[in-house]
Amino acid sequence: MNSDAAFLVVPADVEGETAVCSEGLSFWGGVDPDTGVVIDAHHDLHGKSVAGKIVLMPTSRGSCSSSGVLLELALNGHAPAALIFREDEEILTLGAAIASRMFGKSVGVVRLPALDYTALSSVRSARIHGNLLTADGISIDLNRESDVDLELTESDRSKLNGDGGNAVALAMNVICAMAVSQGAKRLIDVSRGHIDGCIYAHRANLIFAEKMAGMDAKVAIPTTINAISVDRENWMDHGLPLDFGKAACRLADAYVRMGARPTFTCAPYLYDELPQLGESIGWSESNAVIFANSVLGARTAKHPDYFDLFVALTGRAPETGVYLPENRRARMVIEVELPKNCDDAFWPLLGWVAGRLAPDRVPLLTGLESAAPNRDDLRALCAAFGTTSAAPLLHVAGVTPEGDLATTPNAAQARIAVADLAAAWRQFNSGPTKIDLVALGSPHFSLEETRQFASLMSGQARHPDTEVIVTLGRNVLSQARFEGLAARLEASGVRLISDLCWCSIVEPVFPRCAKTLITNSGKYAHYAPGLSGRNVRFGSISECAAAAKTGRAASGIPEWLQ
Repeated sequence: MNSDAAFLVVPADVEGETAVCSEGLSFWGGVDPDTGVVIDAHHDLHGKSVAGKIVLMPTSRGSCSSSGVLLELALNGHAPAALIFREDEEILTLGAAIASRMFGKSVGVVRLPALDYTALSSVRSARIHGNLLTADGISIDLNRESDVDLELTESDRSKLNGDGGNAVALAMNVICAMAVSQGAKRLIDVSRGHIDGCIYAHRANLIFAEKMAGMDAKVAIPTTINAISVDRENWMDHGLPLDFGKAACRLADAYVRMGARPTFTCAPYLYDELPQLGESIGWSESNAVIFANSVLGARTAKHPDYFDLFVALTGRAPETGVYLPENRRARMVIEVELPKNCDDAFWPLLGWVAGRLAPDRVPLLTGLESAAPNRDDLRALCAAFGTTSAAPLLHVAGVTPEGDLATTPNAAQARIAVADLAAAWRQFNSGPTKIDLVALGSPHFSLEETRQFASLMSGQARHPDTEVIVTLGRNVLSQARFEGLAARLEASGVRLISDLCWCSIVEPVFPRCAKTLITNSGKYAHYAPGLSGRNVRFGSISECAAAAKTGRAASGIPEWLQ
């Protein structure tokens, strides 16, 4: 899309007060889906409502599930009247498009060039009517379509015309509309999919999935499923409300009926069949997308919830974003001061800080050539980066497969010093040192992490006042049981739960009496205050094991950060 023109991406006739975000906002984990109140403790709109507002933000960030939250807000009457972006944006745009096309609920979406966006940021209210955006002393004509024609194959046109059924026609219609809004010239084949919108965080996900399954939708490519909201096979043993458990299972089962594999993990890259370097795939779930692009060198946009299903139904995606080689080049170079003797907590801290420096662009991290990160270090880096940046990709010089790609001309320069990491550590460690819960597995624990944690627990019992829960994929849990790791951890009082993860856990699986948790995940340290309402501590996996045994977190900042 032409960055110098104003576009009406999703039409709506609305007016309201403006709410201006200085940085992007993830609606998942950042906005209460029942009320529209911002719950992201790190955001400048924390505690304020976006319901009925015309919300200005540079672009969104964080989770692919934000599209589902926006749909829920549209269905319950607490959505923003409109969203106005300065940069390209896909996730919330898709939620608004689904609300309009499938359910007749209007949430306007506009993209403005920088000068118009800046001017509108200073007004208190605005109105969108037809192709005109007006405010105090401001009048902006909005274009409805990109000037780029979308090239479709004969097969694409056949699907659009309904030859593959109503579900495929709907999917192709939305894919084409999003492709045009993104300025794509054509669609491309993708070889595999990963579905993210299967968490029963609100009614909208279930309503959408069952509506699509009722249209006899079937995936056209091998497709995995993200973590869900319950342990699918054992949820009735966990004391969950019957209505919630049944609804969560219905949601998961709807995607299985549509042909997706019941993997139920947020770490599909821990399965044997990994995407290959240069392979075009259609994944959702922010940590999985960033890991696939960055560490595996595969190619996928950060597809929003619901759009991921449309891609899986058609095997087609808009050729835009980081599917294109030129968009994989870094637009910012971040020099990193590598601390001496740092532990595994370094990587999530680094990802979180790097995302704040590069909220809307692909960065190249330098200075880490001697760090020799393992796969779990890179998973933690990518997951934390995804909470503060909208970019679906990062490079690490000398480490990731495309780390030697040339940067864009005039790439921005930045630096992360040890002091910056220490400041992030302090933000993550605002809670008291008495620990009621050790929360591990965001993203899902790998077999290597399970081995490490079992070794760190060394057969010792957890503190009687401290719950310890590890979430992991059912494939990793099966391997852990085969190796005897699960039995060793369970003997120490550790609970191993498959199928769900920390961004979907609800009470009473999340212990009601827990007031303060500790996690080794930068992703969960970011989202936990808003999602759980609890105090948070953050530390390495070793520090989490120590807290599990003693009931206390270390009170001081780690030596390597001093």
